Amino acid sequence: MLPTHALGGMALALPLVVVAPEFAPLALGAGLVGGIVPDLDMYAGHRKTLHFPVYYSVLAVLVTSVAVLVPTGATVAVAVFLLAAALHCVTDVLGSGLELRPWEGTSDRAVYDHYRRTWIPPRRLVRYDGSPADLGLSVTLALPLLYTLEGVFQWLVLGTVAVAAVYTALRRRLAALATVVARRVPTAIRPYVPKRYLEDLDSETSTTGS
Repeated sequence: MLPTHALGGMALALPLVVVAPEFAPLALGAGLVGGIVPDLDMYAGHRKTLHFPVYYSVLAVLVTSVAVLVPTGATVAVAVFLLAAALHCVTDVLGSGLELRPWEGTSDRAVYDHYRRTWIPPRRLVRYDGSPADLGLSVTLALPLLYTLEGVFQWLVLGTVAVAAVYTALRRRLAALATVVARRVPTAIRPYVPKRYLEDLDSETSTTGS
C-alpha cells in the first residue's frame, strides 16, 4: 500500500542522518516523494503509466554514483528519489496483482516492464495491499524512522502509520464500496474508470446476456 512505499522511501535516506546530516532533510523528503510518485497513475494505467521497474533502477544506480562522487543537495535528492521510485516498482512485484479483490489471486499482472514490453506476474509474498502483513511491513519500516527522526518528520511517520492502519482495517470494505460506486457511474464516463472497478458489472452483464 502507498504508506508502505512512502515509509520505504524515507528509510532509504536514514543512513544520511549519520553520514551526511546536512543532506538528510532533503533526502528524507525526496525519499517520501519518490515512494509516492509511481502510484499517481492509480486512475490512469495503474502500475504501467508511472511504474518503470527497470528504468528507475538503472537511473538510480547512475545518479547515485554521481551523488557519491559529487555530493550536492540536487544530486543526493535526485538519487534518493529514483532509489525510492525503483524500490516502489520492484516491491510491487512481491505483492498482488491488479484485481479489485487481490486476496482472490486472479490477476497475472503486477507491474509493467517497459523494457521487455510485458507484464511481470505477482509473487504474492505480501498477499495483497492493505493486508495485515503489509501493515506489519509499514510498522517495521516506521520503527527505525521514529527512533532516529525528530520534529516534523517524526510526526509525518506517525501519521503515515495511522493511515496504513485505517486502510488495512477498511481494505476489504473498500473493494465492496468500489463496486457500489461503479454502479452509479454514468455510462458516458465509464470508459475512464479503471477496469478492475467494473469487474462485477461486466460479469453481471455477461450473465444477464447469456
